[in-house]
Amino acid sequence: MPKTQEMPRGRCLAPVRWGILGAGGIARRFAASVAASEDSVLVAASRRTKERADVFLDQVGAAGARGYGSHDELLADSRVDAVYLALPHGMHLEWCLRALSAGKPVLCEKPLALSSEDARRITAAAREAGVPFMEAMKARFTPAAREVMREVSVGVVGRVRSVEASLCNDALQHFRDSNSSYIFDSVQGGTLLDCGIYCASWLEALLPGAIALESVDVATVPARGCDDGGATVDAYVGARLKLGGVPALLECAMDRAKPRRCEIVGERGRIVVEDLHRPQAATVLVAGEEPRRIDAPYVVDDFFGELEHFNRMVRTGTVESPVMPHGASVRCAQILDAVRAGFPRAR
Repeated sequence: MPKTQEMPRGRCLAPVRWGILGAGGIARRFAASVAASEDSVLVAASRRTKERADVFLDQVGAAGARGYGSHDELLADSRVDAVYLALPHGMHLEWCLRALSAGKPVLCEKPLALSSEDARRITAAAREAGVPFMEAMKARFTPAAREVMREVSVGVVGRVRSVEASLCNDALQHFRDSNSSYIFDSVQGGTLLDCGIYCASWLEALLPGAIALESVDVATVPARGCDDGGATVDAYVGARLKLGGVPALLECAMDRAKPRRCEIVGERGRIVVEDLHRPQAATVLVAGEEPRRIDAPYVVDDFFGELEHFNRMVRTGTVESPVMPHGASVRCAQILDAVRAGFPRAR
């Protein structure tokens, strides 16, 4: 399926009315994108207490929106047309299923689930309910990513021979200082789920076929509450795979910084995508030609493309996105499953 395909554009008289489940840090960025959209309005948010939900709504300037201290209460709100699910990774399965059962279209933050089995359960539930559903893989909806995929699809660099996707940040101290407890959770934490999913998305989009792990290097840190030994979480992952027989690297880290990029090597040249999780530029290097720069800034911000895309899904009743289809979400989870299966010991 071509990853650059879009749905017909259409408008209705009223904007899509959004509710946010789990109004934490990333939800603030999503709310800012909603505020910049003529086709969206934030009408509700839920947190552990109503007071905290109200504080969030006040901070993001959502006048008139309702705060809830219960996610179920938000799902019962008839004013909510669609839900952005920004809860911690380990809560995605339960609340995706609950939202879909309530008939609410769901845009779920990445990673969709902790395993491909759970991803299948969620996407099957969306199809059965006939409700729009999509994993929020925002990089795919940026102008830069769309242009890179177009160049690959028309053969600018020839047949793809390898792909290396790396997203490494020196962020351990930041996570500790900000009390980001989920990242150190022995079940839902670690850099593979948090950052590796972006790398998996590029590999999934570029390389069809069977997934095979060849080798994996892992560095770990103690899980939350296990400073004296015991459970750990992955702080660095460097995995060599083959997808459809084509060599690939998936590399991610929260304990070291490296260039954050995706390098697509073909028979005739290569494309280097900068900041693969938030791309706005890439360089095309083709044999015998001058290097060519792709500069494709965001429309508003890195959330805006996926927001507008999902708005169109809601309006048209489109259950599955042509850009981030259900099968792509399941396959991304399968890539992470394959990498995790090669870890030297259970986390």
